Order: sequence, then C-alpha cells, then structure tokens
Amino acid sequence: MKLSLAIVALALTIPTVSYAQDSSVATDGKYPNTFSSGSANVSPFTNQSKRFNDWSISVGAGVPLMQSADLTSIKNGNGKNLFGYSAYVSIDKAITHAFGINLQYDRGETRQGWFNTKDSAPDARAIGARTQYDAISVLGDINFSNLLRRVDNHSTYRWALHGYAGVGTIAYKAYQKDANGQRLMTEVKPFKLGSMFMQAGTGLKFKVNRRVDIEGRLMYVMTGDDTFDGGGDPYSEVNRRSSQVSDNFFNATLGLSFKLGKHESHLMWHDPLQEIYYKLDVLANKNQDIE
Repeated sequence: MKLSLAIVALALTIPTVSYAQDSSVATDGKYPNTFSSGSANVSPFTNQSKRFNDWSISVGAGVPLMQSADLTSIKNGNGKNLFGYSAYVSIDKAITHAFGINLQYDRGETRQGWFNTKDSAPDARAIGARTQYDAISVLGDINFSNLLRRVDNHSTYRWALHGYAGVGTIAYKAYQKDANGQRLMTEVKPFKLGSMFMQAGTGLKFKVNRRVDIEGRLMYVMTGDDTFDGGGDPYSEVNRRSSQVSDNFFNATLGLSFKLGKHESHLMWHDPLQEIYYKLDVLANKNQDIE
C-alpha cells in the first residue's frame, strides 16, 4: 500500500515539475517555440554531443564491362568478352542513419571490341579498343536497410543494402587497334562541359566490426559520350554500328570501408526504431517489477 501511494505521489509530482520547468522556459521567451518542435530540451549540436561516428573512407577494385556502345566488352554482336580493371577511393559522410554523401574518385581501363589490344589483330577487319579513364563524382547514398527494416526485427544488424546515384566529371583517352596498329582516337579533359557523366547502382555491405565493412557494388556508368568506346569520330564507320549516343558500362567492385571516429557505432549502422523499442521494453519491465 505504501509503495502504491509513493507511485501515485511520484506520478503527480513529475508532470507538475515538468510543467513548471516548461513554463519557466516559455516565460523566458525562448523554448519551446516553433523552432524546437514543441520541446524545451534544446541544446547546440556539436562534436561533443554526437553519439555516432559519421565519417568513413572507402576503397575498392573491380572489373568494368562496356555494355551499351559500338564496341562492347560483352559478346553481344559488337565485341567479345573482354575484362578491364577499375579502382575507387571515396570519402563518405553520413548525414542521417539513412542518407549520406560520398566524394569519389574512380580510375580504370575498359577493354572492348573483337580482341584485346595487347594482342595482334586476328584479321584485317577486326577492331579492338581500350579506354583509360579518371573520374570524380559526388554520390548520394541511401541506406535501404535502415529505411525498410521491420520494427519487430530484433536480429543483429550486420547486412545493409545501399543505393547510390550521382554526377561528376570524367577524363579519358580512348585507343583503337586494327591490323595497321594502335592509335589514340579521342582524348577528353576533366572539368569540361562535355566531360560530365552520371552513375548509379547498388551495394551490399557486411559489417565486420565497428571499424571495417566489406562491400560489393554494381554501378552503371553513363558517359554521355559516343566516343568513349574508342570508335573515333561520331560519324565514323565504327560509331555507326549502334544508334545510341552514350557509351555506358557496368562496374562491378569489391571494397572496404574504414569507419572513423571515437564512438562505438557508425550512424549508418544505427537503427533508431530498435533503440526506441528496446527502451520501451525496459520501461515496461520495470513497471511490471514495481507492480
């Protein structure tokens, strides 16, 4: 009985004290107001008040495959199966638990056409090409797993599906080889109007520990240029093989992300709903213990 009376007294006291505090804050003419979402618990957001790490550095390497072009890396009528190489490094900033922005540098070489340019031309009609490229882009990063995670999912959080999309500038040198030898066909400098490109794709991350993630990505790069594949002049015989005006390629990579900071968790790996429901369960259990 004494415990019940104490609980009732505490329940009546807390709202009174809270109202008095809120009233005091309100009479000061500060909070709560329209800028504080009705809350009097307002403080500056600084590095000292952060609970999560939000910076990381990512590196990776993989294979680019020219898919939509006059000369391709896939055996689809405009070439044979040829594999180049690619690598990337990015600085990643998490804005929220579900969205971030990445500044990424890509470097690589695509190989396309009917033979590898390291080899001799098999016949007088065969054409091979390669393109060396460097690109800088800004990517938006959406964490679909945090957006779509079920509220009743209490399993460990180690897998995450991400979506990427962004724009940037690409510089490249495209070479073509035939029975007469290899020659430079097109060179594009960076930060020019014609050097703009887009890329979009998805990645699957696995959390190894609080510092390291492994990620497999598949990106689709749209160069916006009909000469990227090494076909030469836009009206050349090679560049009239297909009607598209943008040479595009897939880029499959495997990489690592290194999470920076002093906190236990990274913001992109934090599920706020799971934390809220856990705290509610703790409060419910404490209430049952008192009863």
